[in-house]
Amino acid sequence: MTDLPEQPLPPFPLDQMPVTIEDEMRSSYLAYAMSVIVSRALPDVRDGLKPVHRRILYGMRESGFTADKAYRKAARAVGDVMGKYHPHGDSSIYDAMVRMAQSWSMRVRLIDGQGNFGSVDGDAPAAMRYTEARLARSASFLLDDIDRDTVDFQPNYDESEVEPKVLPASFPNLLVNGASGIAVGMATNIPTHNPGEVIDAALALIENPAMTLDELMTIVPGPDFPTGGIILGRSGIRSAFETGRGSILVRARAEIEEIRKDRRAIVVTEIPYQVNKATLQERIADLVRNKQIEGISDIRDESDRSGMRIVVELKRDATPEVVLNQLYRFTQLQTSFGVNMLALDDGQPRLMGLKDVLEAFIRFREDVILRRARFDLNKIRDRGHLLVGLVLAVANIDAVIALIRAAPDAATARAQLMAREWDAADVVPLLALIHDEGNVVVDGRVRLTDAQARGILDLRLQRLTGLEREKITSELDEVAVRINELLEIIGSHIRRMEVMREELQRARAEIAVPRMTEISDVVGDQTDESLIEPGQMVVTITRDGFIKRTPLDVFRSQNRGGRGRSAAGMRGDDVIVRSFNAHTHQWVLFFSSGGKAYREKVWRLPEASPTAKGRALVNLLPELGSDEITAVLPLPQDEALWENLHLVFATASGNVRRNRLSDFRNIRSSGLIAMKLDEDDRLIGVATCREGQDVFLGTRKARCIRFQITDDTLRVFAGRDSSGVRGIRLGAGDAVNSLCVLGHVDASVEERSAYLRMANAKRRAESALADDAESALSEAEGAESDDAEPVVADEDGEENAPDAALSAERFAEMERLEEILLTVTDGGFGRRSSAYDYRVSGRGGQGITNMTLSSPRRGREVVATLPVLAGEDVMLVTDAGRLIRLPVGQVRVMARQASGVTLFRVDDSERVASVFPVMESEDDEADGGAEGAVDAGAPSADAPESDQGAPNASPGSETE
Repeated sequence: MTDLPEQPLPPFPLDQMPVTIEDEMRSSYLAYAMSVIVSRALPDVRDGLKPVHRRILYGMRESGFTADKAYRKAARAVGDVMGKYHPHGDSSIYDAMVRMAQSWSMRVRLIDGQGNFGSVDGDAPAAMRYTEARLARSASFLLDDIDRDTVDFQPNYDESEVEPKVLPASFPNLLVNGASGIAVGMATNIPTHNPGEVIDAALALIENPAMTLDELMTIVPGPDFPTGGIILGRSGIRSAFETGRGSILVRARAEIEEIRKDRRAIVVTEIPYQVNKATLQERIADLVRNKQIEGISDIRDESDRSGMRIVVELKRDATPEVVLNQLYRFTQLQTSFGVNMLALDDGQPRLMGLKDVLEAFIRFREDVILRRARFDLNKIRDRGHLLVGLVLAVANIDAVIALIRAAPDAATARAQLMAREWDAADVVPLLALIHDEGNVVVDGRVRLTDAQARGILDLRLQRLTGLEREKITSELDEVAVRINELLEIIGSHIRRMEVMREELQRARAEIAVPRMTEISDVVGDQTDESLIEPGQMVVTITRDGFIKRTPLDVFRSQNRGGRGRSAAGMRGDDVIVRSFNAHTHQWVLFFSSGGKAYREKVWRLPEASPTAKGRALVNLLPELGSDEITAVLPLPQDEALWENLHLVFATASGNVRRNRLSDFRNIRSSGLIAMKLDEDDRLIGVATCREGQDVFLGTRKARCIRFQITDDTLRVFAGRDSSGVRGIRLGAGDAVNSLCVLGHVDASVEERSAYLRMANAKRRAESALADDAESALSEAEGAESDDAEPVVADEDGEENAPDAALSAERFAEMERLEEILLTVTDGGFGRRSSAYDYRVSGRGGQGITNMTLSSPRRGREVVATLPVLAGEDVMLVTDAGRLIRLPVGQVRVMARQASGVTLFRVDDSERVASVFPVMESEDDEADGGAEGAVDAGAPSADAPESDQGAPNASPGSETE
């Protein structure tokens, strides 16, 4: 087989050259992206409009749908725009038209619609065949002078028409009405602003181009949304105005109103921009249905023509502020508007701040004024050229009439008029002013141009009267003045700025409206605390390190001697070692066995039922390590009280130390060293105190000491690295387990002895008036527990005071200042004693007897000694997890060394582990209810916080 010679390949057409798929995709996608960016999604910084909006406004103007004409069918306007300028679907055109007619979408409406154009509830507008529209009056400020060569035009999609590339806007529409759109790889989201403020800022920038952003923000403080609302904080506004990007927090305007007796409601009158009102209400209903928000009983929409009104009715026991904060957190009553001020500047996407947008508008508007002046100058010069011919004709009217009468036709007459030379003495200055190049003056005479000859032939005979001749001369003078004005505008930047200022002021007078959106300096970011219902909580801590909080009203009051109820579910041999009650919004200081301090809010502690185990403390305090929490101190809610308070520390070995509470204001999450401890020592209690008060220390072996807080006895330590000073000298095997701070009363031994005798007599007299059955019960228990045992001599060496009597005034004063201490043993026995029964001694002594431990059945050790108030309840918790709540008024006041009465019937293997007091609120007492309770250490919401918000006993004694 013979090899065929190779044949050269034919040349490949250039328009069919092969390309790689990557190159083709890249070029095609870039072309598509640029088309979307420039021709669809991004507004132009000059007029603030996208192409579709610009085409709608221009098309309606060309069709005569102006504000001074009647409404026309929206379908007709849409059809004209689609057929001439916008080669897309009618729905996109109609949607854009509808938005420009919605008062809740535009700060200044550009379309005046008649019919159903949707609603803030998200309702769809009626079909375009049912609605009517025309241009709004404010749209004229965007379209005026468009036919005076102020902007460039371009062919439409089929080159059968021309359309403007931009409208000659006379106010900064981009800032006034904002814009939003998503392009390819970029997006824009520009908020609306108050038109009056924006125009004022433009005027100020014209006056002083070197204005700073801070100066501009005094004029334009921030966006102004057509739906009102409240902008929280100014940092997001500042960032948006400076860089073009920022996040603005917008909150609905809501008030708490009393709609009827004992019922309140949250009334919303303004919602954030672009929030659907119907969807918002559905969201609230879903949250209530799913129990994410409690306290709402009903929601209804009472909006009408007078304004918006959404009523969220609350339950009787709901806290309106908490419910409102929950609505802000979980619904669109509070939203974040992400500002992204991206617009086309000279055909290129550019991220601009407030000053950038205003400067771009001013440059554009100056160019519009310059082009308009040049257009008007050409027109006025053409008119001046014709007037020169008319002036020449009127001045030589007889010769002109004779020439026209002798001419056989108009063409001949026109030619003869142009061929003849006319005396130009009167019009030579005007010819120089209008730069007339058609008339050539030679030796004071001039020939007419073709346009002037045609103007003379078209002259009506009535113009030859004396009055009409004067009008022609007067008009020529006006033309001369107007030409001078236009020449000044064209040649002077300052003059152009003056014209711009006048036009902006004219626009402001027409479109300026009051601000609707309030700007608040309050930081809008809600803390989780604002979402928490305020209330009293019982906080329990177990030996194995589990913690939880339980609402206080879960525990109902019982009489003493009851069986109580379960306070916690125990696992294995775990026991409750610490309990206290506190407000949900209080700070709690945790002190570890290693002497470190941690801080946490009560509401951050895990909430659980009374029988739940709780959560491990190590999960809340990861830095705790192998240490255990040995002291817990709820702090006053009002931090202003912290400045005047001190902390007194007590350790098991008997050491004490005093520090300022403000030293523990800032505690990092890893904890803070609170006290330096000696080896084998631990912190047992911390309490707040003031100068002049007394420190009371109680031990397990029923010893106690009381000494006054002064700079001499217990000075304020400057640092936290000290182990303190000796508070009480302990016996073998003893340890401090109670710390209290008592008020100091200056009373002698005689006065204290006399008061105790008189007070006991008064209490016995009051007790005799009690109910017979209760008296019999008290006597029986007293016989069993040595309740009525006589006061024995003080075994610690304090001499019995001689009998003496106090005056009524002194007795009343001491009674008013009297404090009562409750001492409880691990066997469930306890008694109350007057604080006057404990003498004030020096620091560091061995102390005195606190209680007589007469038998193991009544208790081997003292669990706690704590101050209690009249009307207060006390809670006792056992190591088996049982709890009882009983009124302290049922525990008799006895001598300091008495063994006490039965408070809690415990099993043989069960011991009382902790004790803490609870005081009923005034409202509960008025209702006679024992179910609800509030913490004595946390003031109610209706009363100002006071020093009572500070705990005066250590967590070691299980009291607040």
